[in-house]
Amino acid sequence: MDSPARQLAQTYFPAIVRTEHDSPLDALVAACVPRHEAMDLLTASWAGADRHCLIAVVDGGRPVAVLRTPAGRWVACNAYLADLCATPGQAAQRLEKLLKSARRGYVACLAMDRAKAHAAGVLSAQPAGCRNAQLSPGQKRR
Repeated sequence: MDSPARQLAQTYFPAIVRTEHDSPLDALVAACVPRHEAMDLLTASWAGADRHCLIAVVDGGRPVAVLRTPAGRWVACNAYLADLCATPGQAAQRLEKLLKSARRGYVACLAMDRAKAHAAGVLSAQPAGCRNAQLSPGQKRR
């Protein structure tokens, strides 16, 4: 029988930073997630270890992500879940195309059940504890 780690496939997506905050709750609220829903999402994330990415859908289907930065702060981001990629490099290329002027972005990581990954259903995605790679405007991914 496969272990849970073997049953998960990692996928990556570009996320553009909207605002930066001290807590994930503040970042979720800044991303227009109602406070009670943000608290429920944050509490549910405590069941998993080492979570650095929270995903929510707001405004009739607009996906947002809250990511923990390498500095330990939290950023509210517009998540481009329609652009799920198999590698961080592919997501970084897509992010480069999306970034404008002085905006910042991250390549975020999701762990998806392998059976459901082929369908790429966003509702089946579970945030993974992957580190997020930051890509600033003008910076090229190597």
